[in-house]
Amino acid sequence: MFGRLMPSEGKFFDMFNQHAELCVKGAKEMLGLMANFDDLENRVHAIESIEKQADKITYQAVDLLHKTFITPLDRDDIHKLITKMDDILDLMEDGAQTVSLYDLHSVTPETKRLAELVLACCEKVKEAVALLSNMNNASKIVGICEEIDRLESDADHVMRAAMSKLFRDEPDVRNLIKMKAIYEILETVTDRCEDVANIIEGIIVENA
Repeated sequence: MFGRLMPSEGKFFDMFNQHAELCVKGAKEMLGLMANFDDLENRVHAIESIEKQADKITYQAVDLLHKTFITPLDRDDIHKLITKMDDILDLMEDGAQTVSLYDLHSVTPETKRLAELVLACCEKVKEAVALLSNMNNASKIVGICEEIDRLESDADHVMRAAMSKLFRDEPDVRNLIKMKAIYEILETVTDRCEDVANIIEGIIVENA
């Protein structure tokens, strides 16, 4: 039954793929932002623009959900997946705007490492979503979701070590507060990627 529905309602999967591609684009901009502050304004604007594009896709997916009688996945799963993916870019936008508002001119190596893990997580989300329209990919998708879980765990360890170093070595309280906020936002992006992976794993259990 699942396979028979694919041709008529493949638009949902197209939207998932488009949104996942934007997550990767946003993560690349975020990494560029954290690696080089020379182009701060353009990077922040680019992330905001990407987030708005993703919002449109989310709206279209939810609108299509309301208009579609038979869907290729459980309706609640479709809604949860697209909205949790949107959370990823919402947080990236928050992170970019926070860097701009706090007037940061440099960041720590740990910040760049967290941004690298954000990008790695988003790339894995994109891989998993791309395979979701065919349940023959179930074992491969589960493997990718496990990789996202490992990356999130790595980000958690990096953030804890970074926080410890920050509270131990940073003499400027204002700078400490700023960096703490950036660390937390970046690590939370990986949490949202893990949320997406958990939803995808649930879809696999229900449909494979």
